[in-house]
Amino acid sequence: MIILRHCESEFNRLYTATGRDPGLSDPPLSTRGRVHAQRLVQELVGEGITRILVSPFTRALETATPLARALNITPEVTPLVRERAMYSCDEGSCASTLYESWPHLNFDALEEVWWTAAPESDGMMQNRVQRFRTFMAQQPDAGTTLVVSHWWFLLGLCGESLENGDWQHLPA
Repeated sequence: MIILRHCESEFNRLYTATGRDPGLSDPPLSTRGRVHAQRLVQELVGEGITRILVSPFTRALETATPLARALNITPEVTPLVRERAMYSCDEGSCASTLYESWPHLNFDALEEVWWTAAPESDGMMQNRVQRFRTFMAQQPDAGTTLVVSHWWFLLGLCGESLENGDWQHLPA
């Protein structure tokens, strides 16, 4: 599989500038993040991606959208790969709100309030990582699947810190 950390969000931009949680729930991508998401199309279009699994957070959905359009793939909203609940940005948007913004995506797997209440323990997050590993091990298309997720989850999955917009191949 290919793992991708979402591009820079408004939370990331403000947190980097001030060192403080700016108090933004489910922030969108920053201008820089939107440009980066468009550039990722050129980087990833030749990687043989046939499936996109994406976290329900707005920043992940916005990161996945340009590539999904270019490849004519409908992303699959996958709450298992959501961010670890630690900051204000880890409070999501309600499922009905997400559906209004992305009516072509299926949010049926989400409860109306689907994110984890902060703080999410390391054990809870690692449990999600393990459940996702088990799920992916059963997928025949795991090698051609792109997973758009978040720093804490991807750290648990691959053991490496990925910067915004970083991606890498990861054995399923």
